[in-house]
Amino acid sequence: MALWALVSAVGLAVDDRVLVGAPIWAKPFKFFVSFAAYGLTLAWMLAQTTWGRRTGWWAGNVVVVTSLVEMVIITGQVIRGKRSHFNAETPFDETLYTVMGLTVVVLWAATLVIAVLLLRTRLADRATAWAIRGGVLIALAGAAVGFLMAQPTAEQRAAGDLDTADVIGAHSVGVPDDGPAMPLTGWSTTGGDLRIPHFVGMHALQLIPLFLIALVLLAPRLARLRDAELRLRLVRVVTAGYAGLVALTTWQALRGQPLIHPDAATLVAAGVLLAAVAAGVWAALRTAPEPVSVHPVSVHTETEPASGSKEFTA
Repeated sequence: MALWALVSAVGLAVDDRVLVGAPIWAKPFKFFVSFAAYGLTLAWMLAQTTWGRRTGWWAGNVVVVTSLVEMVIITGQVIRGKRSHFNAETPFDETLYTVMGLTVVVLWAATLVIAVLLLRTRLADRATAWAIRGGVLIALAGAAVGFLMAQPTAEQRAAGDLDTADVIGAHSVGVPDDGPAMPLTGWSTTGGDLRIPHFVGMHALQLIPLFLIALVLLAPRLARLRDAELRLRLVRVVTAGYAGLVALTTWQALRGQPLIHPDAATLVAAGVLLAAVAAGVWAALRTAPEPVSVHPVSVHTETEPASGSKEFTA
């Protein structure tokens, strides 16, 4: 995946074709990078398992194979100058998209198996266990948002020609997929975009464990973070807040609302979520024990001088 991300980067530089309003090599580049991070993280998580390691080995290889099939199709369609997702233009394109849909379902199921193994694995550090389990469960929820994209949109249903339509499904909600978009991400600026909760949710797999790693790295400088219970409480708060963010961005997208143009309801919900996370962090810090200062201790031994009087030496 990392190697082909570099190849896709070259494609971005030398191939000026545009597809669905974006450089044609942008999609494979982002997918290759995402799958590289996904594979590395799952490999690390599988290394933590102590139960069902044989099952985990098989599940990991299923993730590898389905990821490769997905990327072969996406890259092949780029070479042909065709869109890979939602393409029903010809029987061949429709078959490729159907295969992609099946591989995603199998990949999701294999990740679910890994999640079950992680839930059953007893890890010595509870904060690490919580970060890994929370990350993989939220990632599964984020991946499941992708299934919503595969459904015909309201506009496609209203047209009433699903049997002959060239495109079935969409990233965007309420607007065409090739409309105005944010730079780099390509997310819609005029309507909802289900890729946002999909992206945010899936990368919980990396971001929540990275948050814990940051706490551990800061512990030598911040004495309070040396307390394992405090780290556990902070990870719990961040995990709950992250799950709330996935829910919020999904709700916003399904209402056909751009990320950068939230309405009053979205702003209120975001404020409540932010306040809840801040209150959770404050409560965790407030209940944490104060770090104990360690002072040098003088140890005295008693000696008996020749004169018979006692004196103490340190």
